[in-house]
Amino acid sequence: MELTGAKIVIQSLLDLGVETVFGYPGGAVLYIYDEIYKEKKLTHILTRHEQGALHAADGFSRVTGEVGVAIVTSGPGATNAVTGLATAYMDSIPLVCITGQVPVPLIGNDAFQEADIVGITRSCTKHNFLVKDVKDLARIIREAFHIAKTGRPGPVLVDIPKDITIHKCEYVHTDSDVNIRSYKPNLKGHIGQIKRAITLLKASKRPMIYTGGGVVLSDAHKELFEFTSIMNAPITNTLMGLGAYPASDGRFVGMLGMHGTYEANMAVSHCDLLIAIGSRFDDRVTGKLEEFAPDAKIIHIDVDPTSISKNVNVDVPIVGDVKLVLEKINQLISTASFKKSKPDLSDWWEMVETWRKKDSLAYSQGESAIEAQYVIQTLCELTKGEAIVATDVGQHQMWAAQFYNFEKPRRWVTSGGLGTMGFGLPAALGAQVAKPNDKVVVITGDGSIQMNIQELATCLQYKLPVVIVILNNGFLGMVRQWQEFFYERRYAETDMMSHQPDFVKLAEAYNALGLRAKLPNEVEPVLKEALASDRCVIVDIHTRPEGNVYPMVPAGAALNDMILL
Repeated sequence: MELTGAKIVIQSLLDLGVETVFGYPGGAVLYIYDEIYKEKKLTHILTRHEQGALHAADGFSRVTGEVGVAIVTSGPGATNAVTGLATAYMDSIPLVCITGQVPVPLIGNDAFQEADIVGITRSCTKHNFLVKDVKDLARIIREAFHIAKTGRPGPVLVDIPKDITIHKCEYVHTDSDVNIRSYKPNLKGHIGQIKRAITLLKASKRPMIYTGGGVVLSDAHKELFEFTSIMNAPITNTLMGLGAYPASDGRFVGMLGMHGTYEANMAVSHCDLLIAIGSRFDDRVTGKLEEFAPDAKIIHIDVDPTSISKNVNVDVPIVGDVKLVLEKINQLISTASFKKSKPDLSDWWEMVETWRKKDSLAYSQGESAIEAQYVIQTLCELTKGEAIVATDVGQHQMWAAQFYNFEKPRRWVTSGGLGTMGFGLPAALGAQVAKPNDKVVVITGDGSIQMNIQELATCLQYKLPVVIVILNNGFLGMVRQWQEFFYERRYAETDMMSHQPDFVKLAEAYNALGLRAKLPNEVEPVLKEALASDRCVIVDIHTRPEGNVYPMVPAGAALNDMILL
């Protein structure tokens, strides 16, 4: 069957099981879009910016575990996608981004809307391809999906020159596995290393389980719960790992790191064994490296060998898929002999409970100014913790992580590694497309929401009932907090109060529902109204301007050197 390159793109996507793509058309991808127009089995979501398309595909992937797909044109279309690619790369999200390119004979000639997107994205994609022969196109698309979703997931870019989309060749669909000689991720984990880990588990009197986004990505939450139950050890999640372990379980001590709980940070600082699972020891978690878990032996389970001993030297590295490795470990520690030899952890738990009594997330809600923590607590209660929550980046992101109690994975959609403002709204619409029957809520700030607010139009066009909760404090809140703590309250270019839009009127201009709360007793009623609506809603909640996120570990300080309220 001889097809054009454009038709091969669409047929390849369909054969790979893709039903939804996000994108923005342009000259270099017009033949591809003409095939999209003809194909009724493929749903295309038109965003209002290429960055929005990538974030939407990212959100779609985070809540489904599938490979998200975005299509953009050449030149500025491709460069506008870079932030979305970098965001997905830092958080290991499987995406395939198809970019248009000028015709092959014009590459390197500074043609109209030419950009070397392969060169530009080399550092922020797991891999990228430039297709120069239509005969390679179907194979490359299949390889792109395979690379994106296997091993440590990540975004893959496929750059397709316009002339390739009109050239023809024979297309043969194949269900055979992709075989790339130079790409063979190790998944099982070495049994010798696993047995070494078991020896440490038997000897530990103060074990601590530290998990990250890798648990979510490998769908290993059930195996993690079983492991934690057998060990009966305290467990903490990173920002990206939230939801992998139920927040209501007594073993969960909250999030770790710069804005983690007192009990989580103290437990890591005093444990004698740290079991790191699907995490990468980033600087927001470790604080001062020399004083991170100073008395602990460290077991590190991760599918990416380059992440092991990259930041923190570990004693037992186990390279493999988290789910498969935990399955094997659980099998070995479920035996009567292991349970009999396991140390008594009652003294360790007594110490952890002492730290927990500190109640490091405590705050006081008065009758006048609205505290952001109260808004998120109320939202969590009204949704019973079951909403899909997307955020932007800043104070609101940390408060959401602290006060929205996630019981299940793939309900938390946030930019962790790159910290991308403007991520929340387009990621939420992608999540809503993927999960049309779920309530999707964006928690954002008055600074972040304005970075991609044009995606309100996308929500309205496709009747996506996303609820957008703006914690409006009139500042770029997290930057202002740092200026308060470390720059003697010199609020350089962080005050946004004087030129804020009226977000309620802005919602109405897009034909969305706009609501507002300025007093604490108005918070619950407006949130109830928003959650009950079948429309896209903006809820503008005026919070205390100088509210701060506590606890806080200053940059470069040790985890146990915390600023408390």
